[in-house]
Amino acid sequence: MLKSAPQDRASDPLWIGVAAVAAITIYRVVLLAFSQAELFVDESQYWQWGQELAWGYYSKPPLIGWVLRGFTELGGDTTFWIRLPGPLFQAATALILMGAARQVTDRRAAAMVAIAFVTLPVVTAGAFLVSTDTILMPFFAGALWLYLRLTGTRSAWAAVGLGLCLGLGMLAKYAAVYFLLGAGLGALVVPQARIAWRDAGIAALVFLAVIAPNLVWNLQNDLMTFSHTADNVDWVRRPGVHLHLDKAVEFLASQFAVMGPVFFGAFLWLAPRAFVRPEWQPRWLVLMAAPTLILVTVQAILSKAYANWAVTACLALLLLVVPVLWHRGRTWLWIALVLDLALAALLPFAFTQATRWTTPKGELLMRRYVGEEEMSARILEEARLRGVTAVVSDNRLLLADLFLRAKGSDIAIYAVPPEGRPDNYYAQRHPYPAGRAAPFLFATLNDAPACGEALPTATWKPSPGAYSRDILRLYLQPRNCWGQPDE
Repeated sequence: MLKSAPQDRASDPLWIGVAAVAAITIYRVVLLAFSQAELFVDESQYWQWGQELAWGYYSKPPLIGWVLRGFTELGGDTTFWIRLPGPLFQAATALILMGAARQVTDRRAAAMVAIAFVTLPVVTAGAFLVSTDTILMPFFAGALWLYLRLTGTRSAWAAVGLGLCLGLGMLAKYAAVYFLLGAGLGALVVPQARIAWRDAGIAALVFLAVIAPNLVWNLQNDLMTFSHTADNVDWVRRPGVHLHLDKAVEFLASQFAVMGPVFFGAFLWLAPRAFVRPEWQPRWLVLMAAPTLILVTVQAILSKAYANWAVTACLALLLLVVPVLWHRGRTWLWIALVLDLALAALLPFAFTQATRWTTPKGELLMRRYVGEEEMSARILEEARLRGVTAVVSDNRLLLADLFLRAKGSDIAIYAVPPEGRPDNYYAQRHPYPAGRAAPFLFATLNDAPACGEALPTATWKPSPGAYSRDILRLYLQPRNCWGQPDE
C-alpha cells in the first residue's frame, strides 16, 4: 500500500525528482536550440514519413512519423522542432518510471530511479537524436507501471491503459514485443506476478485493436516492415551457422556504455541473487530485463546486434538496481549519478560545437552530423542552374536530406527505380516515374551516370563533415533511364 504524500511538497522526494528531471530537460531544450549538429539520415527519413502519414513505413511502424508531423506542424520543419520530441519524451519516460518505481520501493528511491533514467548515457544521446527508441520508452514504462499495479488489484481501466501502452509501443517500435515476452515468462515463473484473467483479456483486446491497422498495412504492402526487420536480423540470407562470439562480447561490453558501468555491473551482480530474496518483485524485474539482453546477445552471436537493440531492458534494470543501491550501496549510486551527470552536461554542449571540435587528425569530432545541408544546397543550386525540375539519386543519405531541403520548391526528388524488391524507403515510395520524359539531374557519390556515357556536369569536393571523404558528381541526363516515357 502506498503511503500518503507529505504535506510539504518542497520536501517530498517525488517532487524533488520531478524538479531534477525538469531542470535537466530545460537544459537540454535550451542547448538544442543552439545545436550545430544537422539531422542524421534516419532522422530526415522519419521527418519524411511525417509528410506522408500512413499506418506503416518501409523499415519501422508509423508512430515516430506521426509524432514528428505533430511537432513540425507546431513549429516548422527545422532541426530544433524535429528533435524536440527527444528530450520531452525522455522526460516523460523518467516521470512515468518514477510512478512505476512506487509500486516496488519508497518515495526517495523512486525519485532516484527517475534521476538515474534521465541521466543514462543512452538517454542523453537519445535526447538529441530522435529515434524510435525514444518514442517507444514512455509507453514501455507505462506498461511496466500498469502491469505492476494490476498484480495487486483488479482494474478494467488499468487493463485498458496497459493494452493501450503496449499497442502504442508496438506502433513506435516492434521491440515492444519484449514486454510480452518478459511478462509472459514472469507470470510463468513468479506466481505473484500474474494478473487477473479478465484484466489480461481486456489488455490483449485493446492491444490488438491498436496494432491492427499496422498489421493490415503490412499485409497490403507485402509485409514490407517485417521483411526489413528480418533483413536486419540477417539470418535468412546466411546459409549455415556462423558464430560470432566476438560480436557477443562487443554487444555486452557496449551495455556498460549504454546503461552506465555502475548500473549494468550492479544488474549482473544482483540478477542471480534476486531469486533467493523473499520479495517477488526483484525476480519479476530480472525476467523483464534479462531475456531481452540474452536474446540480443544470441542475435549478436548468430549475426550482428547494435548497442541500442536491448535498450528497453534498462527500464526494469533501473527499477531493480537503483532501490538496492539507494538502500545498501549509496556510494556506488552517487558514483553512477556523477558519471552520468557529467556526460549529461557535456554531450548537449558538444552538439553546439559540432562544426568546431576536431580530432587530433583534424577531422570533425561529430563529422557524421555536419555537411548534409551544404551538400543538398549544392545539388539544388545546380538543378536550378541547369533548368531542370527533378533530381534523382542512387544514394539514400543524399535523398534523405534532399527531400527536407527541397520541400516547397519546384524541384521534385526521386530515387533510382528498384530492380525487384526496393532496398530503401525512397525507392519504395518515390522511384523516378517511368512516364516522365523531362531531363533531370542525377546526383551520385559514384563515378557513373544514371545511364549512357557522359562526363559529369559538375563535381564537388565537400567541406569537412559527413561527405568529406567523397566526391559529389552531378550528371545532366536528357532522357528517362528506366523505361519508355509516355507518348
